[in-house]
Amino acid sequence: MPKAKKGFKLENYMIVIGGFILIFLTYIGYRINNSEGRLIPISVVALIAGVIYESKRITEKWSTVLYSALGSFVFSFLAFLPGKRERIYDFENHIEMWPYTFILIFIIITIAMNEDKIIPKLTEGITLMKSVAIIYWVIDYGFLNTENKFMIAIMIIGLLFAIFSIIHAFTHIELTRTNRLILSTWSSIILVLFALDNIYRVYQNDDIENTSNIINGIWIGIQYFLLGISSVYIIQNMFMLIGFLPGKQSFFNARYYRELKELKNQHIKRYSEEQISILNSIFCILFTSTIFYLNYKYQILPRHTAIWLVFVLFPLILYIYEYIKRKKLLLTEVSK
Repeated sequence: MPKAKKGFKLENYMIVIGGFILIFLTYIGYRINNSEGRLIPISVVALIAGVIYESKRITEKWSTVLYSALGSFVFSFLAFLPGKRERIYDFENHIEMWPYTFILIFIIITIAMNEDKIIPKLTEGITLMKSVAIIYWVIDYGFLNTENKFMIAIMIIGLLFAIFSIIHAFTHIELTRTNRLILSTWSSIILVLFALDNIYRVYQNDDIENTSNIINGIWIGIQYFLLGISSVYIIQNMFMLIGFLPGKQSFFNARYYRELKELKNQHIKRYSEEQISILNSIFCILFTSTIFYLNYKYQILPRHTAIWLVFVLFPLILYIYEYIKRKKLLLTEVSK
């Protein structure tokens, strides 16, 4: 009697799994439709769209994005497993967590497959920009008026890091491995702090479907879309900070120090050894300080929006300036 082909068996398994998923999705749709509350708001769709858009920009192939999304979709059903401390199983709560589980798994897959592309090259100018931003953030939040000794200690440590980055931007101190490690770690800390603040502020908005007019709905949708784009880099930087902490299986043992060495090399590798010009540093200070001062005085935009706007505009302006500068230099050499 001829043996069944392995490919045929695998195909049968896939059909059975697909059938179960389809039945389960039908039940999820039924529960969403009959729920009193809105379990999956439109804003989550905008968030997912942002994540997928950035994944496509990184991978450059829709096929890779599709396979990653399908794999993430299958594994996202883990969200429906009961928690260890969950005494009463609430299916609707698990539905609410389901899209976020998909997003997290999708981002982790994207990071794992495109680590070199996701970790951008840092420079003294980018770190200087972030240091100015964190100073504005502290002032605008009113943290300078705190009497909490722990907060004061944290701000003093942060100020020392900021001063260190400012000194590097305005001098020609060698960017040694140690200095690059410090500057890279400081850059990750700032980004994670701003990311957490941005996530909190974005989620303070009303749901898109509850807004009073279409303009507000579009504005909220844009915020979620941008948050989705940045979430890939937020999680990557979180990994680069969490890696400094020992785990249960690597509590200051040989494995921990081996992984720590690899993490340090990753931080050092992503920081450019090329020093920026003092002219660019002056422009950075003037540009960022002017925007932050005007926003602090007139409250034109929410602080988190102003900060992320500067993060987008300053590198863009600097890139355009350098591009024009190279073009002029090239034309001068050709004319000679």
